[in-house]
Amino acid sequence: MPRLSHVVIRQRIVLVFAVALAAAFLLTSRLAYVQVLQNQRYTQLALEQRLRGVPADPLRGTVYDRNGIELAVSVSSDAVYVRPAEIRDRSATAAQLAQLLGMPYDDVLERLGQRQAEVWIRRRVSEEEARQVRAAELPGVYVAQRTARVYPHGSLAAHVLGLVGIDNQGLEGIELQYDQLLRGVPGRELVERDARGQRIPEGLADFVPPRDGYGIVLTIDAAIQAIAERELERACIATLSEFCMTMWMNPRTGEILAMAVYPTFDPNAPGDYPAAARRNRVVTDQFEPGSIFKIVTAVASLEEGVVSPEEQFYDAGFIEIGGGRVHCWRGGGHGSLTFARAVEVSCNPVFAELGGLRLGPERFYPYLKAFGFGERLGLDYPGEAAGLIPVPGQVPHGEILRWANVGFGQGVAITPLQMLSALATIANDGVRMRPQLVAGIVDPATGEIQHIRPQPVQRVISDGTARAFLAMMRATVVNGSGSNADIPGYLVGGKTGTAQIAEGGVYTEKRLASFLGVAPVDDPRLVGLVMLFDLKPRPAYGGVHAAPVWRAIAEQALPYLGVQPRAEGQGPDPSDPARVRVPNVQNLPVTEAEAILRAAGLRPVLEGLGTYVLDQTPVPGALVERGTQVLLESWEVPEHWQGETTVPSVLGYSPQEVAERLAAAGLVLEMHGNGVAQLQVPAAGERALRGTRVRVEFGPAG
Repeated sequence: MPRLSHVVIRQRIVLVFAVALAAAFLLTSRLAYVQVLQNQRYTQLALEQRLRGVPADPLRGTVYDRNGIELAVSVSSDAVYVRPAEIRDRSATAAQLAQLLGMPYDDVLERLGQRQAEVWIRRRVSEEEARQVRAAELPGVYVAQRTARVYPHGSLAAHVLGLVGIDNQGLEGIELQYDQLLRGVPGRELVERDARGQRIPEGLADFVPPRDGYGIVLTIDAAIQAIAERELERACIATLSEFCMTMWMNPRTGEILAMAVYPTFDPNAPGDYPAAARRNRVVTDQFEPGSIFKIVTAVASLEEGVVSPEEQFYDAGFIEIGGGRVHCWRGGGHGSLTFARAVEVSCNPVFAELGGLRLGPERFYPYLKAFGFGERLGLDYPGEAAGLIPVPGQVPHGEILRWANVGFGQGVAITPLQMLSALATIANDGVRMRPQLVAGIVDPATGEIQHIRPQPVQRVISDGTARAFLAMMRATVVNGSGSNADIPGYLVGGKTGTAQIAEGGVYTEKRLASFLGVAPVDDPRLVGLVMLFDLKPRPAYGGVHAAPVWRAIAEQALPYLGVQPRAEGQGPDPSDPARVRVPNVQNLPVTEAEAILRAAGLRPVLEGLGTYVLDQTPVPGALVERGTQVLLESWEVPEHWQGETTVPSVLGYSPQEVAERLAAAGLVLEMHGNGVAQLQVPAAGERALRGTRVRVEFGPAG
């Protein structure tokens, strides 16, 4: 083997030394780069490996009624979550957590095994449970401060408020509509922990505070809302309706004062109720309105000059129009009557003539659009339906008949919100306002309120037409089908409605009874709508079943709003011998009713060809001059309701049970109070005509 020369050896030594020197230089340079130039970056990375972030929820903004009453609030609560990657002994950790939180061991163990960075064990724990979990110092187990949504008044305004999800996100109602404002910005608490996940005493800590959400001030008045919900529940139970709706508005501003649907739900526990109970049908559902839609036909006709209040019509019980026949709800017709009287008695043929012939699609359609039908009104609430209205020229044949049907409320689909907005437009001298649910936004830092002003949309009819028609609506309550809505001391105007309910494009036996009202008609302060869907008593007239509900709400809401009854409207002196109190002859045979009225010094006037009295005007109990005419609206009792029945005992039962027992006997519930039945008139065991109202007083159990 040849020996290497000293020169070669020296070269190799120099090369090795140079490589080693270069490597040392590179390592030293890299070390200097990391420790000096990148010191701050790697220090931060090391710190982040030791720091554990714990989320801090912001307080979701409070929702207030118009007077500052809290309807939805957020409260702080603790929650327990884990980081599965940091847990060393899943079985032992699961056993301890299950014991501390009172949870099934298998449920906890399953959550600890999930392949996620963070897993919630329980989103809401008590202060004591949170203290015990912290004290246990379990690796990978953390306690975070969260917020929980609470609705302090339970189901009050539930359909307006909506609800939130498990992560405090808005899901329905105002909670969803204003979620971005209400939810706020989350914060985070950073805590230094060792390799085992345990907190280092005196270790570093940092806290990024959350920013709380903005508050919302509603136009809803909690007092009127409570009144509306209470009376609606009573009516819905008494009539065995599938569901019922009511809505109340200030016509001058478009502000919604109350909005209720029954059955309702408690947003504190939404899972306890079916999804259908959470639907705000006032806004999201659309219905064929029936006769309440005649207010639109009437004001459009008056505005266009195609009819006058005193113009004479003749109703033979039907009208041949556009190749079809439109029947009046009263079999024999109303005979000769003025247009004003046609409004009072809701005569279908007159309104069919106005809609199909005198107005026609070219003149009628623009008014439907101007009132907002067939489009969303822009309510600050999710899921508003637009409704459906015909368009001129849409069908090649039968257009006159189609618009004749629209004239009396068939062939269109509208929302309760749209219908009430139309009446509010008339009550506001013909100017349509945008309906409004939110009155202001509250800054969480300063408490200042940014007010949202009412927004006019457009003038639809002249103030003269509006005032003239309000007078007709007043006459409908005084002399017509709306007498059950009258309130002593107040000038109430209204319109009744009874619509057939179509399913699958076919009209069924189901009915929608409604009443649309305004008070006082000479200075409107309140408009309201009541609708009872698929009520069971027959006949299912709006004037019989919905009007009394409207009255029950309005007679409490008007004084609350500062609208005082007029002294001259309080009624005559009951001691005056020239006056008599009108007896109640509803549900009696016509012959018996006429005899009772004549004996009281009154003059009965019969409308209809039925054998029993459905309704009477003036209302029972009114003080009138002797010799006054009492209009009796008659009806033919269905065969299965004819004759007498025995009044069942209902004492001790709930309102729902009472209504069912009475309905089975062919009787109708007249409900007073809440709780369980404590008094009934007629008494159990008495004989009564089927269709008779049984007055039942309810009170607390025991």
